[in-house]
Amino acid sequence: MTSHQQRKPATRKSTLHRLKVPDGRTVELRDLVRHHYLERPGYQARPFSRDGIEGLLITGGIPRDRADWCTAVQEITGLEVNERSHSAAGLVIVRTHRGLYALSYGVGFHMLDPYYRDDEFGLEFATRSLDEDGVIKIRNQIMDGRGRVDEYSVARGERIDGFGLDRFGSIVKRLCGTVSGIPLTSVRAGKVQQVKVECAESTIKLPLATRPEEFLSDLRAVEEVCARKEPLPELRFVDRVRRFEASSRKAADAQKALEELLTNPASPRLALGVPEACQDAFGSAQVFRLTRAGRSMDVTELSLKALLRFVEDVEAGGRLRALGQVRILMYNDDDGLTPASAATNGREWLIADIPVGANRYFYGQGKWYEIGAGYLQTLEEELQQLLDKRSTVSLPPWPKGALGARGQDSHDEGWYNSQAAAQTGYMLFDKKNIVTEKFKGGGLEICDLLGPDNQLICIKKAASKTAPLSHLFAQGVAAVETLRSDEEVRSRFLAQVARHTPGHRMLEDFGTLRVVFGILLKDGQDITVNSLFAFAQVSLLQSARRLRAMNAEVEIVPIRR
Repeated sequence: MTSHQQRKPATRKSTLHRLKVPDGRTVELRDLVRHHYLERPGYQARPFSRDGIEGLLITGGIPRDRADWCTAVQEITGLEVNERSHSAAGLVIVRTHRGLYALSYGVGFHMLDPYYRDDEFGLEFATRSLDEDGVIKIRNQIMDGRGRVDEYSVARGERIDGFGLDRFGSIVKRLCGTVSGIPLTSVRAGKVQQVKVECAESTIKLPLATRPEEFLSDLRAVEEVCARKEPLPELRFVDRVRRFEASSRKAADAQKALEELLTNPASPRLALGVPEACQDAFGSAQVFRLTRAGRSMDVTELSLKALLRFVEDVEAGGRLRALGQVRILMYNDDDGLTPASAATNGREWLIADIPVGANRYFYGQGKWYEIGAGYLQTLEEELQQLLDKRSTVSLPPWPKGALGARGQDSHDEGWYNSQAAAQTGYMLFDKKNIVTEKFKGGGLEICDLLGPDNQLICIKKAASKTAPLSHLFAQGVAAVETLRSDEEVRSRFLAQVARHTPGHRMLEDFGTLRVVFGILLKDGQDITVNSLFAFAQVSLLQSARRLRAMNAEVEIVPIRR
């Protein structure tokens, strides 16, 4: 081996955890491991010190002479099957001057005591480091009583606003994307310009150096990102959905209502929600083992009824605490020998939608949230980002015209659209409605103008009311939705484009659309967060999210007098 090869940095994609000790007290590294793994046959714990790193290594596994699936395969095929399996586990715990960290390998994550898990770590890193156009996957917990989890993913990086997320009624649980500009070993070594990271609440999966000095450097880079005071502007809404403390007055009021519900598995306000740590393995789990105070139960399907059975004899005021004492483990095998996930407790599986007076609270995975908290601030920031986007179209001024007999301005929308369409590269579609069997009567107006770069331009004058703007935004959504889904409408619209401009880009590239809302406010004033009517603000953002989810960019263009 040459000296050059010896110096070449080595990295491996690893799962990094940050551990948190309540009250800042000092603990031994062995205290961070679930106790029975320190004494379990087949596992060993060894302290180490090497090149500036001090820590604890725990390794082991569960060897089996015959894999649990052999019986099923043998019964199906009639052939004898005897294959061995081994669930290997590795866990490295290290202490730095800033905190405690762990690296898990194989099924090593289930050896960590979940009591010390820092559930802010993963998203704290993601919201301060992901590339603006590098988001690949998002997992959301919807704040309602159904326990629903939504996941969005794309093959290549995308801006966060391209996923059409509900930023007010959901909690982001996982973010996957690319990171650049951070001095990680894999980047500094010139291997890549960016790395892919997957961040859950308590973990980060990323390539880390395997040599001590470089590993410590990578860890410092991660620490420096997490130490940044503010998240990135486009991801600030993720950081803003914060839980309130269990000791707060809000939590006390909400918990009192929840305690009354915990003996009623049929309540529509209660549901099971899969904890983030169990999401990936939940679908393939064969057995769920629930234990509390010496009582144990194995079930093949975990239900709310089975979970709440462990607290049915507990008096109100102690049920939620008792639920936290229920330990739940998923297993990959019918025999309940190979854990499929980290250990969790009953509270982490409970979902509740709790009304208290005029307020609504959400309990999910052991934490309390206020539904709608930070709503106005998030709404205004999202609006500002939309209004700050640079326009790709040119819209002329809209001067006042002569008044008609009924006091109507002769320079109406029809007049203005004709003026704007006179520009080179623009096409007039005002009142050129498409009529089909589905869209009878007046038919469907796709847009007022078509821009040279696939811009569907919708024009509206809104001097004093919200209704015209709500109609405008709905028109844009309906147009894109119909063009994407209705082949007949799409064919007729493209035929109109071809007759006018045979070489128009839209005829070759229909995938990328851009919806432009051209708005004339009273006296041609500028469009700002404050100048838009309140209902129009909400309507605009709802429409923008739906359009982005259909791969259509959105622009707002003020029209001057």
